[in-house]
Amino acid sequence: MNDTRKASGTPAGEEPATFTAFGLRAEAVKLSPGLHVVATPIGNLADISLRALSTLAAADAVVAEDTRVTKVLLAHYGIATPLVAYHEHNAAVMRPHLIARLANGAALALVSDAGTPLISDPGYKLVASALAEGLPVTSVPGASAVLTALVVAGLPTDRFFFEGFLPPKSAARRERIAALAAIPGTLVFFESPHRVAEALKDLAEVLGPREAALARELTKIFETVRRGTLPELAETFAAEPPPKGEIVLLVGPPLEGEQQIDAEELDRRLDKALETLSVKEAAIVVAIDTGQPRRKVYARAVELSARKR
Repeated sequence: MNDTRKASGTPAGEEPATFTAFGLRAEAVKLSPGLHVVATPIGNLADISLRALSTLAAADAVVAEDTRVTKVLLAHYGIATPLVAYHEHNAAVMRPHLIARLANGAALALVSDAGTPLISDPGYKLVASALAEGLPVTSVPGASAVLTALVVAGLPTDRFFFEGFLPPKSAARRERIAALAAIPGTLVFFESPHRVAEALKDLAEVLGPREAALARELTKIFETVRRGTLPELAETFAAEPPPKGEIVLLVGPPLEGEQQIDAEELDRRLDKALETLSVKEAAIVVAIDTGQPRRKVYARAVELSARKR
């Protein structure tokens, strides 16, 4: 690197601080006051823009979800901007202090552990608070695990819905999956390695044989994308040790002929059928009537019947 100085501005008569990354020259120039939301790499440190590097170098402070993670990125590019921790455990206390700094004219860069801030991290409330106070917010776009997974999954991309993490318990997870079943687009989830097999099982039983993909360690050395139907992926991962690394699950839109009914409508039909039929019979009737996967309908019928006892 040509220059590893922290540059908060360019004094008269002095050249801007510069640094070189992979043969490209970046300049750290003075930032305008406000909150600068900066996307950072999701794995490969080369996946960062020159604008992001300049912003991180010129900011008065970098507000990070995990300062230990961000410290590695800054050190890699020779950036010495001070770090401030801002995460779900200290957000309520730190937010007023950060808003006060912004109100006093500071330029702060907000980053998450990886990827685009505000996607499954606590940055949303900070941005909302800044906007509520009339303070400027700027986006410095870049890497995103959601979009990276979406473009390699081989599933429809014209419409998609990002859910984030599903509930950890199976009953709540199934209920949430059922509520998402009617969305006419690709579903995108984050999932932890030790729960991925159970999540795939629930997705398969509720949504049936939809096309799906599991992406792990995106942009890293061991990047892997597994594709197949939900039942196929569920069977595969049930027979293997838990995968390692960051995981994104993607599920294709409803299959042709699969009626678009929401969870409330499914429950209404099952409740009515259960008034005169057994659980098995009610599930068969409602599955045929709606075109929903029998496993999904039967699982929900069992849950509803148990509540009535």
